[in-house]
Amino acid sequence: MIQLPCPWCGPRNVSEFRYAGEGGARPDPDTTTPQEWRRYLYMHRNPLGWTKENWYHGSGCRKYFALERHTETHEIRARDTSIDEAPLTENAGDTR
Repeated sequence: MIQLPCPWCGPRNVSEFRYAGEGGARPDPDTTTPQEWRRYLYMHRNPLGWTKENWYHGSGCRKYFALERHTETHEIRARDTSIDEAPLTENAGDTR
């Protein structure tokens, strides 16, 4: 069983979380070229080793956070709660 350390709720089963994308800044859609925007949306890395990831704790505190995780061992070495400083919703960008 893989557990993720929620900064607010403590260690929880990964089934409580939703992967929210690679860590890093989102490009500005107003100044990004179509090629850069396509690369950001569809060309995801699949690294072996340490990677920065964003997660959403949907079955708990409903907050976003970032962490560094080793993709082979699932070891967690750093957390960053600053991603949750900007208000995000679960359906951000949903146009339905």
